[in-house]
Amino acid sequence: MPDASTFSSVGITLVFTHAVADHWVQTHGQAMGKGAHTHTGVRECATHVATYTAATALAVLVVWQTFDLAITPVGFVVGQMVSAVTHYWADRRYTLAALARSIGKEDYYNSPGGAYQLDQAWHFGWLGVATYLTAVIGVS
Repeated sequence: MPDASTFSSVGITLVFTHAVADHWVQTHGQAMGKGAHTHTGVRECATHVATYTAATALAVLVVWQTFDLAITPVGFVVGQMVSAVTHYWADRRYTLAALARSIGKEDYYNSPGGAYQLDQAWHFGWLGVATYLTAVIGVS
């Protein structure tokens, strides 16, 4: 049966690691280029998400092993994949801008700091889903 300590441990780990990986691990070139509608933009975003996911995976693995958490390999992989795919989607930028426009948040998105705030809220929301899936998939 899944337990709250596993959910809490994974969630905290993902949030802490997100802050480091999304800001300190990401290179300037990735940050500036990942939204471009070019092959370079695709590559910069994919490289950013790869290093981001390596950081979150390593952190979750360390916490999993250190605290002997009730995580299955499938739950671990699914959680990391949900995080990676949703991170890439938002970080292409035009996708998140289109979502904001489609739900009436375009003015907020275009306000000072709005795009960044909606980007981070998107990431944190999906980190919650990734945490849940990591903690419950395959655990009986």
